[in-house]
Amino acid sequence: MMYETVVVPLLLGFLEGLTEFIPVSSTGHLLIAGHALGFENAGRTFEVVIQLGAILAIVNVYLAKIVRTLGGLGQDPHARRFAMSVLIAFLPAVAAGLLLHDFIKLVLFESQAVIATALIVGGVVLLVVDKLPIIPRHRDAERFPMLMALGVGVAQCLSLIPGVSRSGATIVGALLMGADRRAAAEFSFFLSIPTMVAAVGYDIWSSRAEIDITAFHEIAIGFVAAFVSALLVVRWLLSYLSNHGFALFGWWRIIVGAGVWAAILWG
Repeated sequence: MMYETVVVPLLLGFLEGLTEFIPVSSTGHLLIAGHALGFENAGRTFEVVIQLGAILAIVNVYLAKIVRTLGGLGQDPHARRFAMSVLIAFLPAVAAGLLLHDFIKLVLFESQAVIATALIVGGVVLLVVDKLPIIPRHRDAERFPMLMALGVGVAQCLSLIPGVSRSGATIVGALLMGADRRAAAEFSFFLSIPTMVAAVGYDIWSSRAEIDITAFHEIAIGFVAAFVSALLVVRWLLSYLSNHGFALFGWWRIIVGAGVWAAILWG
């Protein structure tokens, strides 16, 4: 019983924090690992809610910048412009998520084949992008043009498919529009805050009838584990992306996706 109610949620929470902000798809990894460990939860609420733990880690790391931006909305044009760019990038996923929520949760989340395929395709995309001769024009995440922010938001919609990776879609989208790797990652981090808060809030509301109140302790364990592991990853990722490419993440995605397909084909 302890294995099912403590050890498994702890492992999945750490996995969420480790994978939320690197371009490998935390949702895909959680669904695959949960399936392998025999972990079941009503409405897939566990996998969604514990992502708030990872988001809390981002808030912790960028708290001073967030407070400065919010405090300057009334009188600082730069703060207003940055907040507006994040809002514009946030809206496409809201619209797509509301329209496709039931299909995503009831169909895509339950398909190991979809997740495996998305992991492999995303890995190939990362390897290709890593080789492109992109010359960065935007090196400050707080100064992305509005049209560019909208483009990143449209790219984020792809992450509604489990296995695509929200961070991977937004980082690649920003890179292709001229951001350098660090700025692309930072904008992705900021965009994750309203996106995930909205996603979790809507998921809890829409699945409220299915939520098992006795499973709250499992969510709490996963939440704390995700927060701790995400804190370890965020700063490392910024440094890594500034000095390395995406090959590590691309090959990891391909290996995991191929492993899942092998498991599917071999029963």
